[in-house]
Amino acid sequence: MFRFEDPAYLYLLVIVPILVLVRLWGIRKRKMQLKKFGDLTLLKGLMPDVSPVRRGVKFWLMIASVMLLIIMLARPQMGTKINQEQRQGIEVLIALDISNSMNAEDVEPSRLDKSKMLIENLVDNFTEDKVGLVVFAGDAFVQLPITSDYVSAKMFLQNIDPSLIAVQGTNLAEAINLSSKSFTKQDKVGRAIIVITDGEDHEGGAVEAAKKAKKEGMRVFVLGVGSTKGTLLPDGHGGYMKDNSGQEVMSALNEDMCKQVAEAGGGAYIHVENNNMAQKQLDNEIAKLQKGDIMSVVYSEYDEQFQAVGILLLLALIAETLILESRNPLFKRIKVFK
Repeated sequence: MFRFEDPAYLYLLVIVPILVLVRLWGIRKRKMQLKKFGDLTLLKGLMPDVSPVRRGVKFWLMIASVMLLIIMLARPQMGTKINQEQRQGIEVLIALDISNSMNAEDVEPSRLDKSKMLIENLVDNFTEDKVGLVVFAGDAFVQLPITSDYVSAKMFLQNIDPSLIAVQGTNLAEAINLSSKSFTKQDKVGRAIIVITDGEDHEGGAVEAAKKAKKEGMRVFVLGVGSTKGTLLPDGHGGYMKDNSGQEVMSALNEDMCKQVAEAGGGAYIHVENNNMAQKQLDNEIAKLQKGDIMSVVYSEYDEQFQAVGILLLLALIAETLILESRNPLFKRIKVFK
């Protein structure tokens, strides 16, 4: 497994496009200055050994060197050993609603963003547990198979938005059924399905799916996100979504349905508002689950890989030094850069 020990240094890569812009500005300024001395074609004939291609190659070698240096600072590492470790923990499948109604802003910053924050905080509290992620709207699919790799879980979480699923709606039944099938086959382990949704456009069958999951030894928790009073849906362009008749679309939390599903699944219903109470309630409920022996694949003995990057950096610097802006008299017969 590949990782960066100090990934914060990668933010320095922002200087690369700045250097490119400075380079383009310098080329334009140079042409303007040369025009003051005469026709560019004539001037080029007077300086046959000066090559803009050589200058370009030197510049891109310099850019490559800067990028390689930043990557070195971030300390690339490779996991060289895989261990099967037995831990005491639980398994949690999070089913996240990503329908368009989750863009509503009755919960700050939005229903979807608030849900992501809840999940990230929940994962931060895990130590020896496993977590998986299912996303759903009118359809459902596994975004992240159940794992103990919390870094990957949070990375996948950040990339979630409603565009992942074209079919709109809130197919809770499909989300619960898919989550039920996504656990491992290990015995005597506490399993929870955490459904995070506003429950709008419910397509039916969710209560039956929750009952089935309960019979199979899972508990279904439902986090209802949003206001029961309803709010307008942003269209992403500064306005609000409208239906076919031109009326602005309202979206409200279907709290009754969420409570029914949680009750059928033997779990609890938690209302998510603009405070931290939902997070505390969820943590308390998860803590009640039975911990059991679970097998986890763990990468260990990460080896530093900056030496290889350093060699590439050194080669780039040597090449940049050897290539002159004008043709070297010793290599005039070699026409690599004209």
